[in-house]
Amino acid sequence: MKSVGEQVREYFASLPPDVRRKLKSIRSQVRAAAPDAVEHFSYGIPGFKLDDKTLVWYAAYRNHVSIYPMGEAIRSKYARELTGLKTAKGTIQFPLETPPSSSLVKKLVRARIAEVRRSK
Repeated sequence: MKSVGEQVREYFASLPPDVRRKLKSIRSQVRAAAPDAVEHFSYGIPGFKLDDKTLVWYAAYRNHVSIYPMGEAIRSKYARELTGLKTAKGTIQFPLETPPSSSLVKKLVRARIAEVRRSK
């Protein structure tokens, strides 16, 4: 069985260079917002766990990158900053041509940290 690190590296290696840079940026922003989170790999995509619970997953697709789970409470709280982005049950999609700002990703991750810690 491959280690988490190997799986994450293979996932990134499978992406086109420009998409890889955008997704690595999101990964760095998540790490900055949640330094105690532990990287994991499940459902074929990378993510982070906190206190043994899923904090976030992040993934690249043909026309966007996504972070999830981002439930209704988080999407509502940051609705103004998410205007113009595609959101769906549990996900926020960022078009490749307009990746998310570092401050927005960090706010979203901090909101998820609060949810994870409340659910203990």
